[in-house]
Amino acid sequence: MIGEAVPAAALGPVETGATPRQVVWTRNKTTLYRYEPLAPREHATPVLLVYALINRPYILDLRPESSLVRTLLDRGYDVFLLDWGVPGWEDRGTTLDELVGDHLPRAVERMRRAGGGGDYTLLGYCMGGTMAAMHAAVRPEGLRNLVALTTPIDFSHAGIHALWTDPRHLDARALVDALGNVPASLIDLGNKMLRPVANFVEVHASMLDRLLAGRDMTSWRAMNQWVNDGIPFPGSAFVQWMEDHYQGNRLVRDELELDGRPVRLGTIEVPVLAIAGARDHIVPPAMARPLVERVRSDDAEYAEIPAGHVGMLVGSGARTMLWPLLLDWLDARSD
Repeated sequence: MIGEAVPAAALGPVETGATPRQVVWTRNKTTLYRYEPLAPREHATPVLLVYALINRPYILDLRPESSLVRTLLDRGYDVFLLDWGVPGWEDRGTTLDELVGDHLPRAVERMRRAGGGGDYTLLGYCMGGTMAAMHAAVRPEGLRNLVALTTPIDFSHAGIHALWTDPRHLDARALVDALGNVPASLIDLGNKMLRPVANFVEVHASMLDRLLAGRDMTSWRAMNQWVNDGIPFPGSAFVQWMEDHYQGNRLVRDELELDGRPVRLGTIEVPVLAIAGARDHIVPPAMARPLVERVRSDDAEYAEIPAGHVGMLVGSGARTMLWPLLLDWLDARSD
């Protein structure tokens, strides 16, 4: 039926995230992966990908023809991925202090050890970019470049999300006291309600158009599979994310602390690239642009691509817009 969440599920799952990789390090549910090379290594500076705490990071390696991971590997980069894993009930007390203040630095240490101990590029997507920026401000040792894709920084420009997360309407602590971890279905519904017509009507119309035209459905099914493959948000981390960022906007106000250490974007001196999507309804450009305005770096660049939050990464325009821009910027700063 058209109204069902995943109409193509009967066709079976699509293989995603298939690029070969090896586990380098684990801590609780967090896992650091290293991808096997697809081309000779051309760049001395490895790239560490950091994803958000919701959904799954295989969006970075969705399909061979729409994979940021493979694009970097084909260019000769040594690519690592930090996967936060799927939290269980026992992880409801996990905080951002633990994840960003402990897990991320340990992953960086192990990556540098595996890659020869040199410098590295940190590339964060969405919330992962916020976490990467926090790390860059607190632990700059060895960091050579910081890249932030569709990354929320100034939460005073959060649009409808700002209304929904307003403390008059959302008591994050009460929600977590009742639920423990925040269910993936609740987060998914909130994101889809930002654009209800697109997410509940147009997506199925697109599916029917493809079916009636006899077009291959693999890419559509892979994307639909990822969209509906969310994971819970650790309870304590959710409270911090809401109170410190959406409700308090403490990062741009220089009021944020991470494990007792001040987080100041103005201390970031490495080259910074922030890329936003002009049609991004989850992280509008006004949320992402302030990163380059706050850092101290003399090499801070902001770029805006005519795409949405996910489309800029895996859509048809990724090959012609995002990937060339990102690769050219990295190539000039990675040797």
